[in-house]
Amino acid sequence: MDDALLDRFRRKDRTALARLLTLAARGELDSSFVLRPPALEQGGKDEAQSTKGEGRARVVAVTGSGGVGKSTLIGKLIELIRKQNLKVAVLACDPQSPLSGGALLGDRFRMPTAPDDGVFIRSLAAMSGHGAVADHLDLMVRLLESFGFDVILIETAGAGQGDVAARDLADVVVLLLQPETGDDLQWEKAGVLEVADIVVIHKADLPGAEQAAAQVRATLDLSVGHAASVPARAPVPVLKVSGKTGAGLPELWTAILALPARRDTTPSGAGHLLRLAYESLTRRFAHARNDPALSQLFARWQQGVLSSDQAGAAVLALLAK
Repeated sequence: MDDALLDRFRRKDRTALARLLTLAARGELDSSFVLRPPALEQGGKDEAQSTKGEGRARVVAVTGSGGVGKSTLIGKLIELIRKQNLKVAVLACDPQSPLSGGALLGDRFRMPTAPDDGVFIRSLAAMSGHGAVADHLDLMVRLLESFGFDVILIETAGAGQGDVAARDLADVVVLLLQPETGDDLQWEKAGVLEVADIVVIHKADLPGAEQAAAQVRATLDLSVGHAASVPARAPVPVLKVSGKTGAGLPELWTAILALPARRDTTPSGAGHLLRLAYESLTRRFAHARNDPALSQLFARWQQGVLSSDQAGAAVLALLAK
C-alpha cells in the first residue's frame, strides 16, 4: 500500500478516496486494511442530529426492481440529509455491461451534480447473480465510513425476489415498490420483501398508491407468525413517498433513523465478517495461481507423490501464508 496515498486519504483528499475505492472494487485492497472511523468531533453536531454513535455511519440500502425510481428517491434523500448538515456518500450499483464490464446505466446522472464537499457519489458495476450489489462493497463502505461520511446510501441494481445481499451490508433496507406494476404478484413469495425493514410505495402521486400500500400491509400481517420456526419480526413500516413531489420523504427519513443499526445490534451483522473472509480467500486464490509453489504442488500431485488430501492440505497451507 502506497503510504503517500494513505496519508492523503487521512487528510480527507477526495482523489485519494476515489483511488482507494477503485482498488477495493478491483479486489486489490486487502481486507486486512482496517480503517477505524474517526470519532465524532466534540461539538461538531447536535446529538439529536447525528445518525451514528462512536463514529459509525448509518448505512441504508435502497432496493427494488428496475424502473421503480431508486435513483430519483436517493437524489431527494441527499437533499434532505444535506439540509441537516450531514455528509452523505452513495454507492450506486448498476448492472454490469457485458461488453465493457462497466456500470451499464450510470444512475448517478439522476442524482445531484452540483459541487458539494458533503456529497460523494460512486457508480459501481454489479455482476449478475451477485445479489444486485457490487463485489467488495463492504470494504468500500468501511472506506467511506473512515473518511467521515455520516450516511452511506447503497443503491442496488434492479433487484429480484432472490436479491437479498443488501441485508448483510446495511443497517436498514428500504424496499421500493410502485403501484399498478404487477409487483403484488410477487409479494407473497419468499425473497426481498422478507428482508425489508421499510417498504416504500414510490411514485405515490400515481393512481393506485393507497391500494398498493394496503395490499403490502395485508401481506406483511399475514406473514407474521406464519411459520413457527421463523422468529417474529417487528412491524415493517409501509410508507407512501413521491420523489416527484417530495411527499412522504421526511417521514421516510424519520423511519430510517428510528430503526436500530443492524450491523451493531443483530446477529446478522456477522455477515460482514463472513463476506470479508470470503473476499480475502478469493484474493488469496487469485494470487496463488501465479505462485511457483503451486506449480510444484501440482506436479507432485500429478506424479502421485502427494495424495489428493495431502495436496489439498498443502494448498491451504500455501494460502495461509
